[in-house]
Order: sequence, then structure tokens, then C-alpha cells
Amino acid sequence: MQMSLYAAALVAAVMAPGAHAQSGDPAFAATTLNVSAYGEARIAPDMATISLGVETTGPTAAGAMRGNAERMSRVVGALKAAGIADRDLQTSTLSLSPQYVYEQNRPQRLTGYQASNQLTVTVTDLTRLGPVADAVVGAGATNVGQISFGLANPVSAENTARIAAVKSLEDKAALYARAVGYKINRLVNLSEGGGYTPGPPRPMPMMAMRAEAAVATPVEAGDLKVRIDITGLFELGR
Repeated sequence: MQMSLYAAALVAAVMAPGAHAQSGDPAFAATTLNVSAYGEARIAPDMATISLGVETTGPTAAGAMRGNAERMSRVVGALKAAGIADRDLQTSTLSLSPQYVYEQNRPQRLTGYQASNQLTVTVTDLTRLGPVADAVVGAGATNVGQISFGLANPVSAENTARIAAVKSLEDKAALYARAVGYKINRLVNLSEGGGYTPGPPRPMPMMAMRAEAAVATPVEAGDLKVRIDITGLFELGR
């Protein structure tokens, strides 16, 4: 009796794929191949963002903030004079903190306050990057932090990368199919993941930036890589 039950279960397991095939489930009705690929496009950036700011200290909180506001006003004025629009200026951090001196075996001693105002600047004319950096330092900026290059409209570059990704996907699928003695019948499903992301911020050294410098600070934009990842499900046949 036990052997009969085991034999019946084994037959049911063997016949299960055929049952699924009759129901139209593509996972059992055909041999399929799942492949991933990507495509890239290289393109020159057409915009950049720079982080910069002003840090000031004072014996009182009000004094530190007042001094910071005066200096940052000059920096913003220099940016506008360099052709940066109001919409391309955004305050990212505004802070005020007490400053202490710590000495061994003595209580901490308040020495004053530090005010910080950090600004994110979008530059759409990359030829002005160096002059903008020089202008803000000349106007009183105490730090010029990171620079990140990007694209105002990445659609064209993304489409170029998509075409390259599809070509790579088709070539890879055909290679796998030939290797196992099959051919591609059709593409069953295609999905996309990822897409354009701005390049990672890079440090922008202040070097000797001065408003009166005869030569503007050089800034090299290079190229950006726009990558598209795709996955395709192919039906194979003999």
C-alpha cells in the first residue's frame, strides 16, 4: 500500500509540468532565458552645483550672526554680479554654536560663538565656474566645498544608452542561446532599472583664489557617464 502511494506521488510530480503547459503558463510551456545588460553614453555636462559658505566667530551670539550676515550678503552680491540668478541660490545650512575651551582639571570655558551659513549654487554656464569661485572668495567666503557636474535634460543621453543596452542584451541572449543549442524565438518581457544620476560631488580646493587674480581658477568638467540597466526574458526554440 505504501509503495502504491509513493508511485502515485511520483507520477503526479512528473506530470505536473505538462499540466502547467496545458494551462498556458510560459514558465513551463517554453524554454526561456533571462538576461541582464546595460548601455552607457558619454556626454559633456552642461551644469554644475557648488557648495560654499561663510563661517564667523564673535564674543556673543548676536555678534557672530551679525558678522556672518554682513559677509554672506557680500558673497551673494558677488554671485549675482557674476550672473547667477536668484533661483540658482539656495541656503543649505544655517547654524550657530557656542565655542568652548577645555583644560585639564578645569571646567569648560565659553570663549564665544561660531555662526555658519552654507549656500548651494547652481551654475548653468560652465565657463564661469572659475570666475564665480574667485569672486565669492574675494567677497568673503571662507570655504568652497564640493562641486558636482550634471545635465539639465538627460533624456537624449538616456535614450542613447537605452539603444546601446538593447543591442548588448540581444547580443548576449543570442550568444547564450547558441551555446546551449537553441535560437531566440521572441522577446517575452523587457524591464529597465536605474537611469541617470548626477556625478558624485568632488572636492573643489580653494587654492589661491582671489578676486584680483589675473587668471581665473581652472575647473575641468570632463564627461559624464549615463548608464541604463535592462533585463530581458527571451523564449528559446530549437
